[in-house]
Amino acid sequence: RWFHPNISGVDAETLLLERGVSGSFLARPSKSNPGDFTLSVRRGDGVTHIKIQNTGDFYDLYGGEKFATLAELVQFYTEKHGQLREINGEIIELKYPLNCADPTSERWFHGHTTGRQAEILLNEKGKNGSFLVRQSLSKPGDFVLSVRCDDKIIHIMISRSVSYIILVYTFDNDKFDIGGGQKFDSLSELIDHHKHNAMVERTGSVVYLKQPYNATRINAAMIDQRVKELHQSDASKAGFWEEFETLQQQECKHLFSRNEGLKLVNKVKNRYKNILPFDHTRVILKDADQSVPGSDYINANYIRVNCEEASGMMKRKTYISTQGCLSNTITDFWKMVYQENSRIIVMTTKEVERGRNKCVRYWPAEGEVRQFDQYSVTGVKETDYRDYTLREFKLMKNSEPNNDRVVCHYHFKVWPDHGVPSDPGGVLNFLHDINERYKNISSGPVVVHCSAGIGRSGTFIGIDIILDVIGQQGGNKSLFGIDIDVCFTQCTVALRFFIHTLFPGLDCEIDIQRTIQMVRGQRSGMVQTEAQYQFVYLAVKQHIETLTKRVEASQ
Repeated sequence: RWFHPNISGVDAETLLLERGVSGSFLARPSKSNPGDFTLSVRRGDGVTHIKIQNTGDFYDLYGGEKFATLAELVQFYTEKHGQLREINGEIIELKYPLNCADPTSERWFHGHTTGRQAEILLNEKGKNGSFLVRQSLSKPGDFVLSVRCDDKIIHIMISRSVSYIILVYTFDNDKFDIGGGQKFDSLSELIDHHKHNAMVERTGSVVYLKQPYNATRINAAMIDQRVKELHQSDASKAGFWEEFETLQQQECKHLFSRNEGLKLVNKVKNRYKNILPFDHTRVILKDADQSVPGSDYINANYIRVNCEEASGMMKRKTYISTQGCLSNTITDFWKMVYQENSRIIVMTTKEVERGRNKCVRYWPAEGEVRQFDQYSVTGVKETDYRDYTLREFKLMKNSEPNNDRVVCHYHFKVWPDHGVPSDPGGVLNFLHDINERYKNISSGPVVVHCSAGIGRSGTFIGIDIILDVIGQQGGNKSLFGIDIDVCFTQCTVALRFFIHTLFPGLDCEIDIQRTIQMVRGQRSGMVQTEAQYQFVYLAVKQHIETLTKRVEASQ
């Protein structure tokens, strides 16, 4: 809540001087350098503005401590008084967050949407039980809960005084009626309560809150229109920027413990000392000497696809997202690959970028054998393609010589430092080749890494999850909103089967923002910049366009 998405430096100073005290602070987008951020802190009767750099791999104060997320940066300097200093050594203290006035960052909140717009949204794109909350335009400061029920839209007023108060329905003769007075501390609590407690309006209609209407959830076939809307809205900061900033606010809920990475014995194994794996999803090395403290630690997290979040994927793919190897973590890396039976490694960074080491060379050359503790890795073959190099290795544990595995190393080399590729086509071809290999092997998680294991790695994983959703949603009833069964009622059974098979996934629902949010809940900071977030949309859009052209060619 200390993040203010729509204010300038002058506005920040006014807020801090009017509402804050010495030590009050807020964070906001940088106006002078889009993509970066500014930390504004009140100190006595003045305000100090501190620039926060967003490199695409991490956040830092231009050479200071590095963090996966803006929330973690602020948390660190709030807890570690004395760490934030001016050039002259004077301490800058972050004591009191100055919270933004927005009532909630929940995705069912649609702000200044009118009643008519809410009805159009829920009628055209929702279903019975779909709901959203919006600000009341007739009574500023109050809110309206709009729900689709029995194919009509019901609007329920939510009043706010000191706390949020809904004139809720009270039980009477098997009916709920408008009574008075149940109080909730927030809109979120109010909505959560009524997700589990149905309401009955005066006409007798039972009102259920089944699924929120999320503006980011779209039909895959309509992604071109959605991308156009987001591009057009960006001028008023209501497009990609708004979706990504909402995602950033949700990140504050992902401040999970990272205690293992903070242990002194493990600090030397972290490429960036503040970009650490969440404890609840970290990869634990089992083939380790338990008498040696920290021997089970590697800076890596499992990324598992939640079926509900990914629109009901039928087959789950698991990933491991990890940092680029350090010289002292190469052995741990190959232990992990062997332990997890991973047959595919995806590397999305160069070894050195802009004169800085991003990942040490952890693999052997073609024909070379390298020994890492009790594991040997043999370079079998190396092939260069336009955008990537494919290497094949033989991985063997010395105590299990009959259980050697072939591991494919896909090294993508054309992702620009601090940016995104100009054309998603290279990334899509790269993922296509990887997935063709993946389909033909029985293996464990796909290991993905860049330098920090969050920015480019998160972008690749996010795109791949969405493409899997589209690819596995077969047997759809419509294409671009046209009911195929209606259009082809005279078709033979064989032809109708062919049509349904021809259009897999184009009519399924996808939610890019929610997918990235799911991934971020398992490793901090995945998909690091707005440009990377937008690139996910553009890659999915180009993938859909390619599928559509194939359909047209087949017809």
